[in-house]
Amino acid sequence: MGRGRLELKRIENKINRQVTFSKRRSGLLKKAYELSVLCDAEVALIIFSSRGKLFEFGSGDKFYTSVDVALENQLLMAETAMKTQKCKRELYIFRHLLGEDLGTLGVKELQRLERQLDLALSQSRQTKQRHLEEVNRKLKDKFQVEGSSSRVIQGCWESKSMAEGKLLPLNPCPANAVYSEPTLQIGYYQQFGRPEAATTRDAAEENNFMVGWVP
Repeated sequence: MGRGRLELKRIENKINRQVTFSKRRSGLLKKAYELSVLCDAEVALIIFSSRGKLFEFGSGDKFYTSVDVALENQLLMAETAMKTQKCKRELYIFRHLLGEDLGTLGVKELQRLERQLDLALSQSRQTKQRHLEEVNRKLKDKFQVEGSSSRVIQGCWESKSMAEGKLLPLNPCPANAVYSEPTLQIGYYQQFGRPEAATTRDAAEENNFMVGWVP
């Protein structure tokens, strides 16, 4: 008497279902192995149980390569999605820092944004102060170097002048010099002396004038 045809439907009994799955899984893996050996075929078999457990079989390197490529693609897609979400969040934060779309924020989010702005402002001021101090320090060092160079050049010039005997005193006039006011001289004879005849005539006229006034 032959075996009757089995009706294909879900086995309601949980224990019977698990036993049937284990037997048929082993048989399917065995058939896949036999097919790959007998026919020199590349067979790939993937089985997931009702609980999500994975069972796999591959007859060649191509199967594992394909699986690796698929997993790598999934990882890349997941990483791309995460980076996209991160970029969107950073874009929203940047727009909020610029004062845009603030109406969608709540009180706590606005307070957090205010603290972030205060922190950024404080850090900016500290950085600016450090830059200004650095610039002032460099200018001070530059002035000190230039002043030292000027003093060295002046000292060399004075030494050279003293060696050549050409160094001029700071006060060229003697300390006991007597300053006199200029006198106005009219006539050529006042400087070189009056003629003798003119001198005698003037003396006589002066004597006659004085005698006339004597009582």
